[in-house]
Amino acid sequence: MGWIGWTALCLVLLGGLGFLAFRHALERNSVAVLDSADKLLNGGDGAIRQVADLRYGQDPAQKLEMFVPQGTTAPLPILVFVHGGSWASGDPHDYRFIARTFCAQGFAVVLAGYRLYPQAQFPAMLEDGAATLRWVHDHATKLGGDPARVALMGHSAGAYNVAMLTLDPQWLTGVGLDGRTIRGTVALAGPFDFLPLDSDATINAFGKAADLAQTQPVNFVRKDAPPMLLVTGDADTRVRPRNSQLLAQLLTKAGVPNQPVLLEGVTHEKIIMMFAQPFSRDTRALDAVLPFLQRVTAPSVAVQAAQR
Repeated sequence: MGWIGWTALCLVLLGGLGFLAFRHALERNSVAVLDSADKLLNGGDGAIRQVADLRYGQDPAQKLEMFVPQGTTAPLPILVFVHGGSWASGDPHDYRFIARTFCAQGFAVVLAGYRLYPQAQFPAMLEDGAATLRWVHDHATKLGGDPARVALMGHSAGAYNVAMLTLDPQWLTGVGLDGRTIRGTVALAGPFDFLPLDSDATINAFGKAADLAQTQPVNFVRKDAPPMLLVTGDADTRVRPRNSQLLAQLLTKAGVPNQPVLLEGVTHEKIIMMFAQPFSRDTRALDAVLPFLQRVTAPSVAVQAAQR
């Protein structure tokens, strides 16, 4: 074998070892490693600019970060993203790949944290989500965002949070906001109908609720709710697709614009990985989410809502 052949063999072996190391790292700390890979493959964070990094409460998890595309000259529609983690883990800092992805599409992006178990249980996550939206309403304009054009997006536990903020008006009214604050919501692999509580995650987060029925998004469907996009994978064994399918059926029955999307061969973890490189080469998730976000945050939509 000549030196060219040996070189090629070495590169293949190194590539294989690199992939194995990457996969092992993903298994240990998936989101942080995923974000690092996305940053590397994007050539860094030069295309986005951080305009906020703050705490909105005393708990360490009550924090948020806001990003805008470099060179922003006009108020942008705002995407507020809420992370998953079984209401017990997760850090918005590790989801900067969401900012890289959607800032590139003309959005300002807020990555929102919330109090986690065991420090907090239901309804702390919803109170914190409302507090984040209050902050966006009060401060986003001077940072390059348009608080009249806000959409929510969440994955897993975060999808639950944004669904409840969208459907149950008490959380927004509790901070002096109304339903027009949210132009639309994207829920990725969300649990919306999970009684009886049958997992450590749900028991820990909701087990002390006085009325468990009041913890379920399916019980708050209302005809004047904002549009919702419900994306899930048919290979998701952690949060079964029936959650999204049932919520979509109830929304349709109530006359709420909604779109259920079932992605073939996609697991619970893969659905969020598809927004980061190198997994974003599979564009099915973004192809479903981006047109919805662009539609609900279009200036004409916001104007019409304000005139109701």
